[in-house]
Amino acid sequence: MAERRRMAYRVHREILDEEEVDEMAEKSDSKGSLTEKFKQSMKCSGPRLKSCLLDSVPLLSWLPKYSLRENALGDLVSGISVGIMHLPQGMAYALLASVPPVFGLYSSFYPVLIYFIFGTSKHISVGTYAVMSVMIGGAIERVAPDSNFIVWDNETNSSIVDIFTRDAERVRVAAAVTFLSGLFQILLGLVQFGFVVTYLSDPLVRGYTTGAAIHVIVSQLKYTFGISPKRYSGPMSLIYTVIEVCYLLPTTNIGTLVVSIVTIISLILAKELNAYLSKKLPVPIPVELIGIVIATIVSWQVNLDEKYGVDVVGTIPSGLQPPVLPDVSLFGQVIGDAFALSVVGYGIAISLGRIFALKYGYNVDSNQELIALGLSNAFGGIFQCFAISCSMSRTMVQESTGGKTQVAGALSAIVILIIVLWIGALFEELPKAVLGAIIYVNLHGMMKQFMDIPALWKSNKVDMVVWVATFIFTVLLNPDMGLAASIGFSMLTVIFRTQLPKYSILGQVPDTDIYRPLEDYNQVRQVPGILIFRSSATLYFANAEMYLDALREKSGINITKILSAKKKLEAKRKKLEEENAKKAKKAAKEAAKNNTAGTVRMTTDMKGEPEETEQKDITFIEMDPEPDPSLPRAIILDLSPVNFLDTVGVKTLRRIWTDYGEIGVKVVLACCQKPSMPEPGDAPRLSPQGVPYTDLQHIVNADGLHLFCRYWEPAGPPRALVFIVHGAGEHCGPYDEIGQKLKELSLLVFAHDHGGSVGHLFAITFILLIQEYMPVFLN
Repeated sequence: MAERRRMAYRVHREILDEEEVDEMAEKSDSKGSLTEKFKQSMKCSGPRLKSCLLDSVPLLSWLPKYSLRENALGDLVSGISVGIMHLPQGMAYALLASVPPVFGLYSSFYPVLIYFIFGTSKHISVGTYAVMSVMIGGAIERVAPDSNFIVWDNETNSSIVDIFTRDAERVRVAAAVTFLSGLFQILLGLVQFGFVVTYLSDPLVRGYTTGAAIHVIVSQLKYTFGISPKRYSGPMSLIYTVIEVCYLLPTTNIGTLVVSIVTIISLILAKELNAYLSKKLPVPIPVELIGIVIATIVSWQVNLDEKYGVDVVGTIPSGLQPPVLPDVSLFGQVIGDAFALSVVGYGIAISLGRIFALKYGYNVDSNQELIALGLSNAFGGIFQCFAISCSMSRTMVQESTGGKTQVAGALSAIVILIIVLWIGALFEELPKAVLGAIIYVNLHGMMKQFMDIPALWKSNKVDMVVWVATFIFTVLLNPDMGLAASIGFSMLTVIFRTQLPKYSILGQVPDTDIYRPLEDYNQVRQVPGILIFRSSATLYFANAEMYLDALREKSGINITKILSAKKKLEAKRKKLEEENAKKAKKAAKEAAKNNTAGTVRMTTDMKGEPEETEQKDITFIEMDPEPDPSLPRAIILDLSPVNFLDTVGVKTLRRIWTDYGEIGVKVVLACCQKPSMPEPGDAPRLSPQGVPYTDLQHIVNADGLHLFCRYWEPAGPPRALVFIVHGAGEHCGPYDEIGQKLKELSLLVFAHDHGGSVGHLFAITFILLIQEYMPVFLN
């Protein structure tokens, strides 16, 4: 490997704390009061009204600037191509939603036009989507199951399902859940809640869509085998459905199975050919459209419905449905499904929208997208559509065929309108097995998402666990319940990450001001006498106790044991002082009684040498032993990863400062983020200036100046200067009490605790202190 070129730099400036930095940089107070912000938001003016209107209806801002020369041809080709795709996908996904196929065409028309007016993405193709359809189908089957529409047939003397009444009721349920999901999206958009999609991580979304794809596949098995399994709902419904399908396999309709297999093989081969010729053809071959045309012709010529019992689409009414207000009485039964649909639909649409916005260099307004999708669903619910979102396959076709604006979406809606008004009836003989085969083939992209598992295992195992857990929840539970459980599990992983962060002791990279964890580097050395501790997560109530435990473990200081021993020694010292005070008081009384002049009597032995026999008025004070020399002089808490502090976090820092300070170890904060710093009244004074330092190097440098120097002012005019310099690697903690005692004797005490000799910087510091506190000695 070639040797990397190194560049050196040098910075010469004073050591600064946060307050000094704010003063030098002239920090501005940009925070306004809530009242001021409200008044500002309520101000109305002509330019502001115009801006608000253009933001609310994006069509008014971009349509006047539309360039026919640059965009018209690409949008026309793209619109026709996507419209052709809407036909088979709309009819197929309607079966997933448990409504007649024609309502899939309605859902490919009305919502697309509304998004054309209010949407901000130029490339996504909104409309029917497999995951949304299967979620709606689950809600419909739960609210309007077949068992609610069983009637007695006099001709066959048996009970049958009233299909027309059932389908009418299911359309009402679909319209209600769609309208309610649209209201949720509009409400979330108006309160600027577009950021909610951030709670849907990419592993969660991909695991969820893969699990929902399994539900889609299982729901189409009845059309593939020509059987009629019972539809289950609730947890484990997919497992029960698979068991039911396996039980009914002996009753498979061979004609239906042959149609399914032939269609699947044909579509796969056609798509491979399409991919091979993609660079040579200006537009992709509409294989699904060709497939349903051929299947319809064959079914009509061979009469598959009557001769072989192959289930076909049936009557497709021409024209559009009149608007109908949704049944409000159904809202209570589908409110959970509606909210899940609103979140999932928005999450998929905004994810794709941002991908193409980044690719082509424009912005997508997340809150306006919520409102646009909400209006599309609410308006579509009035016209008996089911909930829509963005389809990856149609979006890729719209982008690859030259679509550059939302006009392509409007043109695709016009294609659907033509089909609904004049062509729809031609597809009445289309076998449902063909629509199921189209769904299978279009899900191959979602099945490829299983390859995320080994990739995530290598890159991030926690994300891999989220993907797998989301997939399992979605498969075992209903898609709506699976989504809720998946979001909850994803949130738990975030909490666990903050509860179990990496704790490190930092050391200095030789000849630099860079600090790295000691356990991760071989050439990093700990600063003598200083312990730098860092957590990789923020400090709050959920991990505060673990922060204390990690600090005790990493520092090797059993603070509880040391404080307990110190308290016992302090109690013993106080007891001894009380006993000595009592003895002194008793001796004073006896001296007064005996009218004794002195308190110390000297006796002489036979050799004439003096001997001190008694001391009655002197108090003996037993000082604490010096701290363990292995203890650091200071602990620096690197708070650079901490982005907020709650009250528990502040109390934890205060506790560390107090406990370690009692054993002579200073605690200093470093690298605090401004939003995480507590209020001045709540912040413990953890540095000489009372505020944290800006970086680690400042504290290490401050050690050489005054961070670990101490002085005590005398009670009265000083009679002498006591100057104590303590040795390297030890502490001046015991001198706190010495200084307090000596200052009562009007002695000015200055103690310095620093390893090595007193250098130039220390000499300057001493002179400044003496000038301030001891001017009499300089004269």
